Amino acid sequence: MTAALALLLVSDHVEGSLHVLTLPDGTETGRLTGRHLSEHAGFLALPGGRAACVDDRRGELLVLDPFGDDLVETAVPVAAPAEHLACDPSGRWAAVTTGVGENGEPWSDLLTVVDLMTGDTARVRTRVGEPGVTVLGDGDPLVVLRHREPGTLAVHRFADLLGAPPGCPAVAPHAHLPLPDDGHGDAQDPHSGHVFAATGDGVHRARREGDTLVRERTIPWNSPARGWYLRLDPRRRALWSTLRGGPADPLRWPEWTNQAWHHDLATNRTSLTDLGPGLVFRLALAHHHTAFTRIHPDGDELILLDADNTARRVPLPAMDGAPRRGGTPWEGVQRRAVAASPGSDWVAVTRGGHGEVHVFDARTGSEAARWKLDTALGHGGHAMLRTRTDGAEGDPVGR
Repeated sequence: MTAALALLLVSDHVEGSLHVLTLPDGTETGRLTGRHLSEHAGFLALPGGRAACVDDRRGELLVLDPFGDDLVETAVPVAAPAEHLACDPSGRWAAVTTGVGENGEPWSDLLTVVDLMTGDTARVRTRVGEPGVTVLGDGDPLVVLRHREPGTLAVHRFADLLGAPPGCPAVAPHAHLPLPDDGHGDAQDPHSGHVFAATGDGVHRARREGDTLVRERTIPWNSPARGWYLRLDPRRRALWSTLRGGPADPLRWPEWTNQAWHHDLATNRTSLTDLGPGLVFRLALAHHHTAFTRIHPDGDELILLDADNTARRVPLPAMDGAPRRGGTPWEGVQRRAVAASPGSDWVAVTRGGHGEVHVFDARTGSEAARWKLDTALGHGGHAMLRTRTDGAEGDPVGR
């Protein structure tokens, strides 16, 4: 086990609390109350073990320093409800897009950009539709919005957005690339300057060239299924996703198929690993493993893939209020959050509705601790695991 101090940030976005706990003993070193994290925008890793997230109720971008004396380093007003959160590879220039919130369809076109060094901020209007976002570096940063229907990668100069006049003016991109209309999932590779967008026909890839994007070869899924989630592994320079197949009817979710999709950016080789039926979505990256949780009426499990993509399966205790046969896996049900750090072998899994966090040693698959919090962790909560020097900020998109 790596010796670096590992901390878990776990949020109950329903009740409005955030806890910072040491691993594996569970000592609480910090707490926020009255803070309702945007679960969809998630946590964004910043240099020095810090993290950013959005308080949807107060409409603030929070920069947290769990290793410092003051947990909240900065709070900056932003438009809410937050949909996606990203920064440039330096960790200075951040962007927050808006989404549906508790509404039936997209309604807000507001984008907020923030200079985290100076605190300067601006809000502009772009296009309604829950856009994904990446912020590219390499000189003057670019904000790239991934829109749907019609699908496009819209490119904005960060300096232009930050210099916009007050009053939330409408802005137009100065460059764009067409995409299919079903984009969902965003990543960037700071090493190469590439931006990626997951669509039904594969992962569309483009590289920065000056203030524009140049399209490159689409990476195929190599499967009849597709990924709805995309993230970069900064230690191994790889892309990960979970491919979902099977019936389109959400009431038949126990029949959904799931595959772990891994694409090595250095070799351009793709591998697929079967994860089993049910609900699998987000994943977490540990020191030598990739962690998934699978929810199914016949039993839940933690799945740990090693460097050879060999799977170790660890049963998880059932959740009261878990998704059931004949219902959807999204509305009014409990779920799980999974968290890991590239600098640690610990993996944390929440048990939604029970207020429990299970801590596992990824090397052995054994449960090292089980914590009972004083909050229910409704809908599974959300979690991030960090060490101060784990390099997680190499993935500059909120998760």
